[in-house]
Amino acid sequence: MHRPRKEMIAETRAKLIAASRRAFGTVGYAEASMDDFTAEAGLTRGALYHHFGDKKGLLQAVIAEIDAEMNARLCAISSSAPNRWQGFVDETVGYIEMALEPEIQRIVLRDGPAVLGDPAQWPNANACVTSMTRSLTLLKEEGVIADVDPEAAGRLVSGASLYAAQWIANSDDPEATSKKAVAAFRTMLDGLRVRPA
Repeated sequence: MHRPRKEMIAETRAKLIAASRRAFGTVGYAEASMDDFTAEAGLTRGALYHHFGDKKGLLQAVIAEIDAEMNARLCAISSSAPNRWQGFVDETVGYIEMALEPEIQRIVLRDGPAVLGDPAQWPNANACVTSMTRSLTLLKEEGVIADVDPEAAGRLVSGASLYAAQWIANSDDPEATSKKAVAAFRTMLDGLRVRPA
């Protein structure tokens, strides 16, 4: 039976992303050979160029896939919290703690910035800031946080969590760095809360 072209394209893309994700996660972007992952996927270099432009385009696609998985995990964390504030704290701390995971550490937090530049300029960064701004707007309306501009606070929290994650990923002792970063980050977030009179 003949499969639709759209289905075949999606399958080719998925095979290339899966093979390159394994390579980027194990040997890193610089050492990963396009010939190795096209061979593993049973495809040609031509297929890679056609679908992703080049190795850098493939890295962007791998990061987009990992980012979507991270986002789904973070949404699950925040939605299981007892209240909106706790959900916000748990979600942002959860992001920082993901920097301990080898694949995220290597692909998203080390190779990604080295190859693609400042993560604050990546397409997904705006979605993250928008989501934080929305959460902080609701928390402000509920009187949970101080009278602060939600977008400004969202951008600062987003920047701090990204910087903390990169610090952990590039640290000689990620576990110890994570503990310090998370403790300081929680204290910083706590500063946003309204104190009872």
